[in-house]
Amino acid sequence: MSGANNTPGSTSFSIAAKVKDYYQLIKFTLSFTVVFSSVVCYLLAPNVVDYNWLMILLLFIAGMLITGSANAINQAVEKDTDAMMKRTAARPVADGRMSRNEAYTFAVIAGLVGVWMIGWFFKADDDSFNWNAALLSAFSLFLYAFIYTPLKKVNSIAVLIGAFPGALPCLIGWVAATNMINPLGIITVNGKEFSNAGGWILFAIQFLWQFPHFWAIAWVAHGDYSKAGFKLLPADKGPTRFTAVQGIMYSVLMIPVGVLPYYFGLSGQASMWILVVANLFMVVQSIRLYIGMDVQSARRVMFSSYIYLPVVLLALLADKIR
Repeated sequence: MSGANNTPGSTSFSIAAKVKDYYQLIKFTLSFTVVFSSVVCYLLAPNVVDYNWLMILLLFIAGMLITGSANAINQAVEKDTDAMMKRTAARPVADGRMSRNEAYTFAVIAGLVGVWMIGWFFKADDDSFNWNAALLSAFSLFLYAFIYTPLKKVNSIAVLIGAFPGALPCLIGWVAATNMINPLGIITVNGKEFSNAGGWILFAIQFLWQFPHFWAIAWVAHGDYSKAGFKLLPADKGPTRFTAVQGIMYSVLMIPVGVLPYYFGLSGQASMWILVVANLFMVVQSIRLYIGMDVQSARRVMFSSYIYLPVVLLALLADKIR
């Protein structure tokens, strides 16, 4: 007689459990946010004149594979430290439900397939492969998984390093559409010229946004991070006024950068004012953190930053100059 473990019900349960483990391994919510940025920036490129849903789906899948690969490596490397923190102890590798080798195997396959998809499906008509987008994707994965991840235990400069792969999806989406990295390049669409600086401007917006965003998270989770040996706040003594001032500085820098999409003809005046208001809102929340110096104020910055990014990107897309 077959044992209980061989019944269809138990098999379905095992499959569901494994799917859930991979959902956690790739950090689906985080990966979705990253890929969302890449897809919107792809659609913002001047030569994307209509919504080809197949291409959007392919970019989304490729982005999820690449980001998921980086997150899988991150969890394999940080197995022991994840197990020490309450917020990460239930992750599949940290909890022992998945071996490091399984996570690494998935990461290698997912990363290679994702990078290949970016290069193969988003090539220009006269090119055999979009090497610019593919190499940018591979570089972003490498920087996050093998530089930022181990550096988190060494020095808080890891946040600066991590901001590059955190913002590169914007540029990757743009380059997937244009196959052009040079910010001084010119894109010609129907006889009209557009600056290729747009991809770098979008990169800069997301790059600066990450500092108040991530330091607010590190402020809230400081106890867990300290226990695991992570050095993610700019001050060695933990959440201090220096950290709050840094958040204000980067929020202020976001204001002039937010005007650049309008200045370079990427989007119209309406979205420019939305970005100005959104950036001022981030400055206000960062100042409130400086005044309050507490977890509640840090949470306000954190949740404000979560709202900020989709509002800004969708405003730019809705007001895109075509």
